[in-house]
Amino acid sequence: MASTVSPSTMTETPEPPPLSDRIRNAADISVIVIYFLMVMAVGLWAMLRTNRGTIGGFFLAGRNVAWWPMGASLFASNIGSNHYVGLAGTGAASGVAAVTFEWTSSVMLPILGWIFVPIYIKSGVMTMPEYLKKRFGGERLQVYLSILSLFICVVLLISSDMFAGAIFIKLALGLDLYLAIVILLAMTAVYTITGGLASVIYTDTLQTIIMLIGSFILMGFAFNEVGGYESFTEKYMNAIPSVVEGDNLTISASCYTPREDSFHIFRDSVTGDIPWPGIIFGMPITALWYWCTNQVIVQRCLSGKDMSHVKAACIMCAYLKLLPMFLMVMPGMISRILYTDKVACVVPSECVKHCGVDVGCTNYAYPMMVLELMPQGLRGLMLSVMLASLISSLTSIFNSASTLFAIDLYTKVRKQASEKEILIAGRIFVLLLTVVSIVWVPLVQVSQNGQLIHYTESISSYLGPPIAAVYVLAIFCKRVNEQGAFWGLMAGLAMGLIRMITEFVYGTPSCLAPSNCPKIICGVHYLYFSIILFFGSTLVVLGISLLTKPIPDVHLYRLCWVLRNSTEERIDIDAEKKSQEETDDGVEEDYPEQSRGCLKKAYDLFCGLQKGPKLTKEEEEALRKKLTDTSERPLWRTIVNINAILLLAVVVFVYGYYA
Repeated sequence: MASTVSPSTMTETPEPPPLSDRIRNAADISVIVIYFLMVMAVGLWAMLRTNRGTIGGFFLAGRNVAWWPMGASLFASNIGSNHYVGLAGTGAASGVAAVTFEWTSSVMLPILGWIFVPIYIKSGVMTMPEYLKKRFGGERLQVYLSILSLFICVVLLISSDMFAGAIFIKLALGLDLYLAIVILLAMTAVYTITGGLASVIYTDTLQTIIMLIGSFILMGFAFNEVGGYESFTEKYMNAIPSVVEGDNLTISASCYTPREDSFHIFRDSVTGDIPWPGIIFGMPITALWYWCTNQVIVQRCLSGKDMSHVKAACIMCAYLKLLPMFLMVMPGMISRILYTDKVACVVPSECVKHCGVDVGCTNYAYPMMVLELMPQGLRGLMLSVMLASLISSLTSIFNSASTLFAIDLYTKVRKQASEKEILIAGRIFVLLLTVVSIVWVPLVQVSQNGQLIHYTESISSYLGPPIAAVYVLAIFCKRVNEQGAFWGLMAGLAMGLIRMITEFVYGTPSCLAPSNCPKIICGVHYLYFSIILFFGSTLVVLGISLLTKPIPDVHLYRLCWVLRNSTEERIDIDAEKKSQEETDDGVEEDYPEQSRGCLKKAYDLFCGLQKGPKLTKEEEEALRKKLTDTSERPLWRTIVNINAILLLAVVVFVYGYYA
């Protein structure tokens, strides 16, 4: 499919050139090449300085990461190209309220660092499903959550990021959408498969610096173009497309006129596109699931040197999460001012002409501004920014998905698998994941009227709340048992899938085409639905747990909040079964190093499959203690606690200012 976006409409003129030609110059190409060389250099450095030949080294970076690269990686892992495309697009369509999805994260990050991570570290786990296995016992919770997490990776994380990044590349280079996706995946998969978590974290740090520099530069250009903040607020309210009739449709003025509450984040509880009760009660639930129980995020915190570093990283990321209002949402709104007929098109035939999709072109708000506003060289920088945000998110997701598959699923099928075999299986799984994600992209393109941020948040609201409920109860209510947790997840999954599948079948209602979806299922806003789903799952978990036997404390030491500081020895619920499996396991063969050729040794070094030095029992015990240590120096504990209070004060201020 050739790029359909052209600045000219009816007559052919030699200028301005098509958008896809604007980045084909020496300055832009040089910047992009330098960017990729820098990323490769940092990735190679991180690969070679860390031990990727062990599961702990590959998946947790040896728990030796400082706060600043960890905080940058948390931010880069979360901020993908779907944020630049989605937040800017929703900002263009309806104003500033979409930023609350980001600001809620600034409240959840301290909860992650102060409450959830200490429990995860004390329990000695590498994956979130592994925590449920230790907390409740049995296999089914671990296997179910692993499969569901991988499903969420496909339908929510990978596909939306790929789609958003491909939109930009399609505009910038004139490539077919799916060809752009394949190129992106090829670049991303290579250093995820070879590098491990350490490589991902350190390249994320570079990506974060590039993202912030490029985004601030574009923000400056955008506000300068509209004449400053005051002029921006006035012009946005008058940004109405010139073509509002056609295709034999009667189009209501509310479909193309900016909302009266465009500059307020708290909106009407019934008619608001993001209602205020949903912001206060619904968003924290999905944010709790994403930030406190999501493998992609928690895995970075588990790699920290100590708890003070983890907490400092959470604070750093929380401050960075306040920036999307100015770096993404407002530039998206300015794009509507500058390119009203394209970005705010409402007649389907006009939208198809501008962007190839009949549900609207708001997703093109940010990419279009980059290619129209930025001078040569800086356009290349901004394309690098979009690639940085995309690749950093995808590599983080791929690394975490391979961890889930290798640790929680593959070892169930191959109980006697060697460490090397597990590492190879995790890498191969990344390739399978990419293929499945590509197939899902067409659904992303048309869902939620083409507004990407509403797509990601609605899917989160249908699948995340039951998981959040189970983790909250697992940590704070020791009376909860395996039967309650499992059937609570099943009930929540059934409710969420009914809503999600029904919405996909009937389509999302829009100004032009109301949906025939039954009101009882689709009539509730997705943020309200997340509240219902969370408390419904909670009631099922508590009800069934109270009707069945409790778990003795001896199995819960350091796995729940009231027993978090216990020094007594914990006996795993499945200790007898685990002991039997270890007895049945064969001895792993130790192949002599001298029998391996030079090419084989180079291959092992590149893929991180070389064996490290064999540890003594004392060294293994010291490593185990390091991986479960949550101690802090009193001075640094005080410093991070004060900073957390300051952070929450800043968050309250920005909410109050834009409420």
